[in-house]
Amino acid sequence: MPKKPTDYLQRILNARVYDVAHESALDHARNLSRRLHNKVLLKREDQQPVFSFKLRGAYNKMSRLDDEERRRGVICASAGNHAQGVALSAHRLGCKAVIVMPSTTPKVKIDAVRAFGGSAVDIVLQGESYSDAYAHALQLQAAQGLSFVHPFDDPDVIAGQGTIAMEILRQHQGPIHAVFCAVGGGGLISGVASYIKAVRPEIKVIGVQTTDSDAMLRSVRAGRRVELADVGLFADGTAVKKVGEETFRLTRELVDDFVVVNTDEVCAALKDMFEDTRSVLEPSGAMAVAAAKAYVATHKLKGETLVAITCGANMNFDRLRFVAERAEVGEAREALFAVGIPERPGSFRKLCALLGTRAVTEFNYRLGDTEQAHVFVGVGVSGRDDARRIAQALERAGFSALDLTDDELAKQHVRHLVGGRAPQGGSRALHERLLRFDFPERPGALMRFLEQLKPDWNISLFHYRNQGGDAGRVLVGIQVPPADRRRFAEFLGALGYAHVEETDNPVVGLFL
Repeated sequence: MPKKPTDYLQRILNARVYDVAHESALDHARNLSRRLHNKVLLKREDQQPVFSFKLRGAYNKMSRLDDEERRRGVICASAGNHAQGVALSAHRLGCKAVIVMPSTTPKVKIDAVRAFGGSAVDIVLQGESYSDAYAHALQLQAAQGLSFVHPFDDPDVIAGQGTIAMEILRQHQGPIHAVFCAVGGGGLISGVASYIKAVRPEIKVIGVQTTDSDAMLRSVRAGRRVELADVGLFADGTAVKKVGEETFRLTRELVDDFVVVNTDEVCAALKDMFEDTRSVLEPSGAMAVAAAKAYVATHKLKGETLVAITCGANMNFDRLRFVAERAEVGEAREALFAVGIPERPGSFRKLCALLGTRAVTEFNYRLGDTEQAHVFVGVGVSGRDDARRIAQALERAGFSALDLTDDELAKQHVRHLVGGRAPQGGSRALHERLLRFDFPERPGALMRFLEQLKPDWNISLFHYRNQGGDAGRVLVGIQVPPADRRRFAEFLGALGYAHVEETDNPVVGLFL
């Protein structure tokens, strides 16, 4: 077992990876660099044939097996990306592979394993995390006499991943302040740190973990390997309950620091990468970018060169809905508030006027009390200080304002559940008309609508969410007495917005 960075240096220099991998680009993230006032370089491992760095270590390990070991076949446990590397390597080397993955593995990764491995691969889904799959794989290995290809805790795997650092230092020979690596089991950062500390020890190596999957950081702080009871599954590529023995040793000795990022920060980094590269990374693939942003803010860096390893792009398309919703909060571009306003005509308009020219990203409201209305509102902001100024302005105007921006219950559930039946008039508000509108998404569209409302028409329900298109879909409940029906029709005609009346839709009686 290698003991020093120089031992791994020789292994990395002689690693066999380029039969299947290519030297990935080191791209300049121009937009992000301009915003951060530092030069941010992206090591694009998301552009490998299996859309992650994992094939480097897998192939380096499998290419060194003898003929008898290959004849018997190999087995691995993986959260998805290592599995693809093993599958492609098995196909290239002509050996059988049993691949055990958690049942939570995104379908895009499972399908990719089948595609890369073909008939050489047998897929087994077991457990809810990598650790569960790993335990099952060890049982199968013992029963079938297979060679285990570990996703991180193996010197040959570590050396394969270390070739990434070799490429970075060859591609950028100038000063580098820090290299940021996502950490799951620790194979990537162990290889990268081993090479960098042997060749350019002045460069900082920064490990990145999520708040709900931080086994390596806890282990380093405790001085021993710590096993987590549970791990978060959003960044499934780094969802490891217990890090490797060798990777723990190397990380503890060689890694300079850690940055912990949350889900919203990762979502914001995914958006940053799309805006800079038009590429869609997976959550684990964007963790290093999120950490670089946080590190710059914490250390007040300017004019430095930072490298973020974008280590994977195996993203389930359906997950993008969640990412888009959380990215603005993660970038501090959206603030969420629960606002209490008097339940009387004109209050809603006054609230909108207080928000001024800021983009309203969301309104959720349902009549529930004759004295006070409770509105869930999302507002575009320029940062946390701007959000605080909004809250202060609302309080000065006599409205109560509770900042929900960091409230997980509000972000994950409450924003989608605001509604229900109004207490007035039995199952619905008295004289309530319900209409769907298409609002043009341009400044002032919402205020124009509110300004044309008759002052004594009360809004009993309002649901709006900016979805990023050119039109916002809005559901509005308005209490219109029978005597005002003609004037209400005139109002709709003058407004000029496309609308559909939903007052008699059966779902209204069931849920609204």
